[in-house]
Amino acid sequence: MLINSGMGEPKETARKKSRLVAIVGRPNVGKSSLFNKITGRRTAIVEDSPGVTRDRLYGQAEWNGREFTLIDTGGLEPDTKDLILSKMLAQAQVAILSADVIIMVVDIRTGLTATDKDIARILLKSGKPLLLCVNKCDNIGDTPPDFYEFYNLGLGEPYPVSSVHGHGTGDLLDAVAAMLPEKTPIENERDENDSEITAVAIIGKPNAGKSSLINKIAGEERAIVSDIAGTTRDALDTVITRNGEKFLLIDTAGLRRKARVTENIEHYSVIRALNAVDRSDVAVIMIDAEVGFTEQDSKIAGYAHDNGKASVIAVNKWDLIEKDDKTMSIFRKKLAVDFSFMSYAPYVFISAETGQRIDKLFELIKTTLTQNTTRISTGRLNDMLAYATSRVQPPTDRGKRLKLYYITQADTKPPTFVVFCNKIDLFHFSYQRYIENQIREAFGLDMTPIKIIPRERGDGS
Repeated sequence: MLINSGMGEPKETARKKSRLVAIVGRPNVGKSSLFNKITGRRTAIVEDSPGVTRDRLYGQAEWNGREFTLIDTGGLEPDTKDLILSKMLAQAQVAILSADVIIMVVDIRTGLTATDKDIARILLKSGKPLLLCVNKCDNIGDTPPDFYEFYNLGLGEPYPVSSVHGHGTGDLLDAVAAMLPEKTPIENERDENDSEITAVAIIGKPNAGKSSLINKIAGEERAIVSDIAGTTRDALDTVITRNGEKFLLIDTAGLRRKARVTENIEHYSVIRALNAVDRSDVAVIMIDAEVGFTEQDSKIAGYAHDNGKASVIAVNKWDLIEKDDKTMSIFRKKLAVDFSFMSYAPYVFISAETGQRIDKLFELIKTTLTQNTTRISTGRLNDMLAYATSRVQPPTDRGKRLKLYYITQADTKPPTFVVFCNKIDLFHFSYQRYIENQIREAFGLDMTPIKIIPRERGDGS
């Protein structure tokens, strides 16, 4: 089960997170390829250009019955002065501190470098169990003379591996499994409530403040934050506890307009961001208050709406807006027009920088999820249907009147209702909307998408 693949159920993912194995090394030695080979899915972005993996990526793996969480880190450049690279170094160091076992990856093609030596010194100071993986040894049984120079790093016996073809990964994983602790602090602290976790995808345009929001909530610099649009390229998970309740926060890559998705790495990021919405319980759609609503915001929100997700529209950077007593009202009216296709979604005006109204955001997350997962008994639904049809008669068409016989709830996320009628063609959109509004009013479902499926009685359903 992968944590950052955008696949699988987040409840199970959070419960299984235990032993940590970090993959570290300088840029472009094949860390992400090794990560993908071990986890078995294309989770990490893989590209020939160095520095593609900017943040920690997590994936669940298993070998010989031993489960562990694999961390893929950005390339280490110990002496860099570059802003992004220095923050990547900080993120990798967090992974190193968190890990139970560390795999250092080097490249047989480029040989031993000064940066490799610097990284090895950092790792040796950590005191963690270390393994040395010599990657890109693509020819089976052929050990190049340069292979033996990696013994000079002082990390023990090197493991020759081809992450692309899979050669040598079994021996490496045998060593990983042997080094894993039997129990971890996380396992000791787990309780039955870990299954009760709400997955929240933070989605929106680049530079809307998604990573800043998660960092503010988590109380640490969990995701790289800078004023460079598109800094967060991968979907990242952070588990937090707030007022006794657990949340899995998924920070997604900034989604870009299709015309601007010209690089492969951007293409992968868009797919992963949409997958993050798929695996979430609630989507927080972040709007930049300084920029306002854009067509791209509509498309992002539309994806969540089409998938029936409970959604909250968070207008960020509200602290930077010059306001009077009418500013919020005017903004709300404009949002009501912009988001008319999902009029059920509540708004909250926040500041990820100051923490303004983050408590209100979480209240809305819980409320929208409660409504999105509501189940209503068939008896109560049919009482509502009888009242609704008596209040407003079903329409007629060419002398034939629509008859609604029966209603039942088929599913949740979103609440989905099957309405049996005499003729589907007579069940026009306007009357379906009327029935939907009656359901919302009768059962307090004003903040969730609702799906109505008309069926003709006797069609076998």
